[in-house]
Amino acid sequence: MKHFDVFNGDADGICALHQLRLTKPLRSVLVTGVKRDVQLLARVPVRSGVTVTVLDISLDANRAALLALLSRGVEVEYFDHHFSGVIPDDHNLTPHIDTSPEVCTSLLADRHLGGKQRLWAIVGAYGDNLSRVARTLAENYGLHPEQIEQLRELGESLNYNAYGESEADLLISPARLYAILRRYADPFRLMASEPIAQLLCDARRRDLAMALGLPPDKVFAGGVIYVLPNEPWARRVRGTFGNFLATRAPDRAHAVLSPSAHADYTVSVRAPLANPYGAIDLCRQFADGGGREAAAGIDRLPHDRLGEFALAFERAFVGGSRA
Repeated sequence: MKHFDVFNGDADGICALHQLRLTKPLRSVLVTGVKRDVQLLARVPVRSGVTVTVLDISLDANRAALLALLSRGVEVEYFDHHFSGVIPDDHNLTPHIDTSPEVCTSLLADRHLGGKQRLWAIVGAYGDNLSRVARTLAENYGLHPEQIEQLRELGESLNYNAYGESEADLLISPARLYAILRRYADPFRLMASEPIAQLLCDARRRDLAMALGLPPDKVFAGGVIYVLPNEPWARRVRGTFGNFLATRAPDRAHAVLSPSAHADYTVSVRAPLANPYGAIDLCRQFADGGGREAAAGIDRLPHDRLGEFALAFERAFVGGSRA
């Protein structure tokens, strides 16, 4: 029986899988990619004699592939917090799906495992910008403030590495990054032993500093839109920048766009942290839009629809206070 682990290449997907495999070691074929590469389930061969674990990619975006696998009797365990649509009622599907704004896939894995790998759940939650939830878990675990800060830095740096138009934009591929993490049950030992942890942290800070030097393109009463330059560093930092802006101004929504090679934009949207709803409804108005209530995105927004997006963004987040 061949097993496939299919997971988003960001901090949440990697940390969720790491928790599962620390608790239940299993030789598997890894299927992953950059954060926006969410239709991963189609890469799994549709045949009997296969089992699959899916982590942190939308069921709705992978529905056709999932139904094809289930029709062949493939057993699928599915962990996710993105928009799912109707969950198929099939005895071969074991869903762990919760789309609440303060839940991520690492927390679903933590819930499933009864907290057996709690430190990695904290890392994943920090990576998914669930700082309040992550801090509460860390404090309840008995961590000191400097340890909490270390896990925050690790989570945000792992997440930073997943952003890019392709793996050529990344500093290390998600599969290679997971291969490094899987050697460590303790994230503190990872940070003390692996140079890649500090490399990612340094690069994230450098790219974020450049983004913070840019002026916003549009400012509304309820939010702000930034359009970044067409550079690899800008594509890498898009998510980190969006999370930073959301934390700095929790009453406002933020959208961060970066140009792609296809003469369109990739979009990251963050709903106000003070009212973390509406991002998914906004992004689903456009083709290739998806995500969750608090954070969503559009893979390809045509250049000539930027104005339409700006109007939809303003309507979606009316009522915030202007800085």
